[in-house]
Amino acid sequence: MTDEIWRLVDGEGPLVAAAIHDGHALRDEVATLMTLDDGGRLREEDPYTSLWTEVAPIRVVGLRSRFEVDLNRPRERAVYREPGDAWGLDIWESSPPDELVQRSLAEYDAFYSFMHGLLERTREKNGCFLVYDLHSYNHRRDGPDRLPADPAENPQVNVGTGTMDRERWGPIVDRFMGELRAHPFPGGPLDVRENVKFRGGNFARWVHQTFPADGCVLAIEFKKFFMDEWTGQPDQNTIAAIRDALAATTAGVRAELARCRPVEYP
Repeated sequence: MTDEIWRLVDGEGPLVAAAIHDGHALRDEVATLMTLDDGGRLREEDPYTSLWTEVAPIRVVGLRSRFEVDLNRPRERAVYREPGDAWGLDIWESSPPDELVQRSLAEYDAFYSFMHGLLERTREKNGCFLVYDLHSYNHRRDGPDRLPADPAENPQVNVGTGTMDRERWGPIVDRFMGELRAHPFPGGPLDVRENVKFRGGNFARWVHQTFPADGCVLAIEFKKFFMDEWTGQPDQNTIAAIRDALAATTAGVRAELARCRPVEYP
C-alpha cells in the first residue's frame, strides 16, 4: 500500500485534470476492519479515470479508495460509517474508532490544503483556470445479467454544473459540451447532457466557492459503458476513445478561458 494519498503531475497552463476517485488502496488499519471485498469497493470506485487526466498538463490522481476517505464529499460525510453512507453496503466489521476516522480526515484536510496551493499558483500564473473533474458512474446496479438503467435518464456523459455560476462560466460549459458531442466517437456521437444524474460534488463546490471569479470546474461523469462494472474488465479501445474525445475539447476550452474577464464577488 502506498503512503501517498494522491499523485501530482505538474505542468504549465490553465487546465487541470483530477481523478480523485480513481484510487483503490487502503491504510492497513482501515483494511483490517473493512469487510467489503476488493470487488465491492472497485464497483463503486472510478477505475481508469486516471488515464483521462492525460488531456491536461496539470494532473491530480487520488490513490486511496473512497472507502477510506471520500474527497468528493463534505468533510463531515467523507468517511463512510454505515451502509446508508455507501449505497447500502456493509463496510465495517465493527464501527470504525474515532482515532481511525480522524486519521482519515487528516488525509482529507491535507488534500484540500494541497489543492488550495496548487490552484492558487495556477490562478496567479494564468488568471482563470479550468478543472476537468473526472468521474464515472454505474448503470447496471440490478446485476450483471439484468437490463442496464434507462438511457433516457443515464447519459453517456453527465456534465455537472450545479455548483458553479452558470451565467459566468456558461460559454465554457457550452463549448465543452458541443465539442464533445461533435467529436467523431466510435459507434456514434456521445450522449452528453447537463445535470441529469449529478450536479457536481463537494470538490467542484469547494473550488467554485474558493475561487469564484477565477476557477471553473466541469464535474464530468462517464457512464461505465467503457468497462464491465461487475468484473472491472476494461474496454481499452473505448477508454482511449474517451481520452481522445476529451483531448479534442481542450483547445476550445482554452479559447473561452482566454476571454475570461475579472469580476468581483461579495
